[in-house]
Amino acid sequence: MAGVPSNGAAIYEKTCAECHGKQGEGVHGKCDEVLAGNRSVSALTRLISKTMPEGNEGSCVGPDAEAVAQYIFNAFYSPAAQARVRPVPETLSHLTVTQYRNSVADLLGRFRPGFDRPVGTEHGLRGFYTGFAIPTQEELAEAKTAKKIDRNARKQEKFDRVDTALTFHFGADSPNVEKMIPDEFNIRWTGSIVVPETGSYEFVVRTENGVRLWINEPEEPLIDSWVAPGPQVREEKKSIFLLGGRTYRMALSFFKFKDKSASLDVLWKPPHGILEHIPVGRFMPQEIPVNMVVKTALPADDRSAGYERGTTVSKEWDQATTTAALEVAAHVETALDNLSGSKSTAPDRVVKLQAFAQRFVEAAFRRPLDAEQKERLITRVFNSAPTPTLAVKRLVLFALKSPRFLYPELAHEGTHDDFAIATRLALVLWDSIPDAPLAKAAAEGRLRTREQIQKETERMLSDARTRTKLNGFFEQWLDTERAEHAAKDSVLFPEFDDALRADLRESLHLFLDEIVWGENSDYRALLQADHLWLNARLGRVYGKPVESGGFERVVPEIGRRSGVLTHPYLLSALAYNRTTSPIHRGVFLSRSIVGVNLKNPAVAVAFEDAKFDPSLTMREKVSSLTKNTACAGCHGVINPLGFTLENFDALGRWRTQENKKPVDAAVDFDAEEGVSLHFSGAVDVANHAVNSAHAHESFVTQLFLYAVKQPPAAFGVETISKLKTRFVSDQFHIRKLLAEIALTHAGANLSKDEPKIAGH
Repeated sequence: MAGVPSNGAAIYEKTCAECHGKQGEGVHGKCDEVLAGNRSVSALTRLISKTMPEGNEGSCVGPDAEAVAQYIFNAFYSPAAQARVRPVPETLSHLTVTQYRNSVADLLGRFRPGFDRPVGTEHGLRGFYTGFAIPTQEELAEAKTAKKIDRNARKQEKFDRVDTALTFHFGADSPNVEKMIPDEFNIRWTGSIVVPETGSYEFVVRTENGVRLWINEPEEPLIDSWVAPGPQVREEKKSIFLLGGRTYRMALSFFKFKDKSASLDVLWKPPHGILEHIPVGRFMPQEIPVNMVVKTALPADDRSAGYERGTTVSKEWDQATTTAALEVAAHVETALDNLSGSKSTAPDRVVKLQAFAQRFVEAAFRRPLDAEQKERLITRVFNSAPTPTLAVKRLVLFALKSPRFLYPELAHEGTHDDFAIATRLALVLWDSIPDAPLAKAAAEGRLRTREQIQKETERMLSDARTRTKLNGFFEQWLDTERAEHAAKDSVLFPEFDDALRADLRESLHLFLDEIVWGENSDYRALLQADHLWLNARLGRVYGKPVESGGFERVVPEIGRRSGVLTHPYLLSALAYNRTTSPIHRGVFLSRSIVGVNLKNPAVAVAFEDAKFDPSLTMREKVSSLTKNTACAGCHGVINPLGFTLENFDALGRWRTQENKKPVDAAVDFDAEEGVSLHFSGAVDVANHAVNSAHAHESFVTQLFLYAVKQPPAAFGVETISKLKTRFVSDQFHIRKLLAEIALTHAGANLSKDEPKIAGH
């Protein structure tokens, strides 16, 4: 091979192929991982010199190490070589669990007027208050003569207002002490509630009066406690599964009848949160249509590649999608008049049901039916079904079990027209089906140029579904699931409880929201920002008093914090219950921030703190534990990065001493670019990542994998390189990067106004 030293291939064959395979494909039981990546030749040379071959480290150095590195790089390691040796196809995948739920919700939403209507900016629920007016002097005189007030003749007092919270303690008074008697009144609140993330929400109502609460479903109350058993305050609770980033219809009825006092508190416990009063910003006074939330449990998606993908087909998955389709069909039957715009007695009912069924199938298939399909799927089914309603149910079941719905790429039969573009845009940005405007653009041929596709992409970016999708990426990128289970020694850290953990999670979300959804959406600020969002409880723990009653943007330690790298929610998760964990922190920085691919250890060595001299620092303990040369390959990267965070204790608080010794966070780090760097702490790591092309490429790759759920190489060997270049030229704008990924997946790598060729 031109330019490759003659002995590189020979050395690899003699000392490396036994474990890594002849073309770096890996050898089962020795090194299962494919020998491929994006290190430079110099970085590979340095790695080989230090860590290879295993068991005889340091025997391949100097010109030999460089020759092997050059051979590996050109033969099969580099992206270009990988594309030649192991071309990566686009994998046929079914909808993931998230995509299935979102697609069904939006599919039914297509037929509910106002489903996509913006809910506005006003917060609160509209309360309608009704009671009896305080009697006038004349009425009191008449009542005295008649011995009592005629209840039927009493005047009603009514008013309405928008209430921003559902916390009321009227006591023995009425909602309007000047005009309404306190003995008997009722209140009806209507509007909607916005939920931040997908999961189970527990709603709790506390009252001594009668109450009913509806969430999403207007017919069936979630909590029905209309008959009060006695004067004591009671608590009723129920849970409901909701899809994140969506708005749900909400209503609450409350009444008092001759009770001594009246009060109401409505709380919730969101996923990963604690029981609390529902935040003010979650209520909206507008009523919106019902969301169809599939209740059927679907098997978890395959995550072996590090991101969710629909590549696993099993009997359980097939049965679950059948059960879910039956659930949707039953829902459609119940709401058929509303969905189809028909009435059971209308003379044109069959015509409207046929039109609804056709539109439903087309929305599920993400493209119009042709004449033959209309005849075969719509006309014949309606002609053969005993009733039009049963025909609709059969078509709903057919559509939701069809590979055209479950495997979106199959809906387009290899074509790459406007409808295929629309499908891919909706999946990347929303994990769902195209909405009505996007489907209309496809039908009108307005997805033919990069400029046209970009216009739709920009519209879709402002949708709440994109925010939910991107927020999900950061949950995965930062591995926040680990933080949910973090526990600390209650003696050493009594302040670390469920409430503190929930506040830390909210603090991180506020930080991400500020950076990602701010005007600049700057990746660099994500890593370099020196502030945190703290409330009073967090302020007491992290040394920065907060007195506003809510979260504030504060700088706890000037010049010491560095974006997500030092956020205490993550630092507390990447630590043991009594001490820090440089290894866990180093793995996080390696994979998520710096972008180093780490192989799984051949033998996992557990850290047992009790076995070390208690006077040692954590850095000294970890260095001792991993000093074996067999560990050097990975721990030569992990340990230095992890040590840079040693100024932060197991709760993520700043410290300068450990075991009465000064904390040493300074390290020398061999970067992937082939240079040796000196870091004095986390700020230096962040600055390196911000200026590292390798780190940029890693971030772009991880976002691509999460959004598209396909390997980037399937779209061309230069895919990531082009996206990275665009990312840098766009001033590291995260939302623009997501848009560019969507355009790439849609096949819009076209110059401005260049016509798109079918099948491109």
